[in-house]
Amino acid sequence: MEVTGKIKVVNAAQQVSAAFKKRELVVTTDEQYPQHIMIEFTQDKCDLLNNYNVGDAVKVSINLRGREWVSPQNETKYFNSIQGWRIEKMQADGASNQAPPMPSAGTFEPAPSFKEEDHDDLPF
Repeated sequence: MEVTGKIKVVNAAQQVSAAFKKRELVVTTDEQYPQHIMIEFTQDKCDLLNNYNVGDAVKVSINLRGREWVSPQNETKYFNSIQGWRIEKMQADGASNQAPPMPSAGTFEPAPSFKEEDHDDLPF
């Protein structure tokens, strides 16, 4: 799955335990009702965010994760998380959907003059 939008927040890496670290990213989607999606990057994936800043347009590849937890009172709760595993910068708004600009008329070379004796022998 993918999430596209602009970066709203890039948090610093958090060392949760001696063997586990995470880094959070918030992406605001570009929809009629924009959503602020918090995406976690863990372990070596934390470094993927080093070259990204607030305001960058990005596409983030994600996995949805869910887990079950049973409390000491024997109540079962469910938790979801969104884990990022790849991020890439998008082009500026609209630039990816536009064709490259056409060269102006002055940039074309003039065609060489046609000589009747240079024609080919095609039957049409």
